[in-house]
Amino acid sequence: MKVITANLNGIRAATRKGFWDWFADQDADFLCLQELKAHAHQIPPEATPDGYHHHYHFAQKPGYSGVALYSRLKPDAVYIGLASIDPNTDWSDMDAEGRFVMADYGSLSVISVYFPSGSSSALRQTVKMTFLERFLPLMKRLQNDGRELIVCGDINIAHQRIDLKNWRGNQKNSGFLPEERAWFKQWIEAGFTDVLRQLYPEKEQYSWWSNRGQARANNVGWRIDYHMCTEETGEKIKEIDVYTENWYSDHAPITAIFGG
Repeated sequence: MKVITANLNGIRAATRKGFWDWFADQDADFLCLQELKAHAHQIPPEATPDGYHHHYHFAQKPGYSGVALYSRLKPDAVYIGLASIDPNTDWSDMDAEGRFVMADYGSLSVISVYFPSGSSSALRQTVKMTFLERFLPLMKRLQNDGRELIVCGDINIAHQRIDLKNWRGNQKNSGFLPEERAWFKQWIEAGFTDVLRQLYPEKEQYSWWSNRGQARANNVGWRIDYHMCTEETGEKIKEIDVYTENWYSDHAPITAIFGG
């Protein structure tokens, strides 16, 4: 089972840069996309490849956020927006921003999620923290309900020092704040596996590079894009690869392969 996640920073821009030509050669079972920056009528024809079911959660604001989930198998059920699976929690703020799609395939649920960033203002950091407070109980509930989960997306948190180049200078910045990292630790302690770290605990591997300066050329990056899995599924991981030969976004596509 091959699962790709990619923040495209605009599905139209990534299409022009050749993302779908690359995807056509991947033989993937699932594709989780974040930051579409488009509405339904703006999805390029190339972004609806033959042989895949596709489901979107668009933001209300034009040119902002948005996620998608593509799969070869037809899902048993699809949930668009967090309120669709967690109606007892107020998700109206996040659902207006188009941040969540989940699809069920037997006992397995695959999720494409785009966590909010807090880097633009103190207000957005508060929004991010309230999102985290609501999201973890939901993950625990799905896990306790017996769902096997593969959660793919831009989490907007570098968990450990190894997950960003300049960790010393970023300890007071959104994405590497102590409270964000503590939350991430709680997610793992709840029984979820960071797939890349399970295979490569000491590998210096990033998934996002700033467009400023020479960050990409000098590999001054952050690892903020993840495959997170419930334990049983995490134990089936065979390989994970961050693709950096060509650039379709300021994020790199990440491919995880799970076995039997």
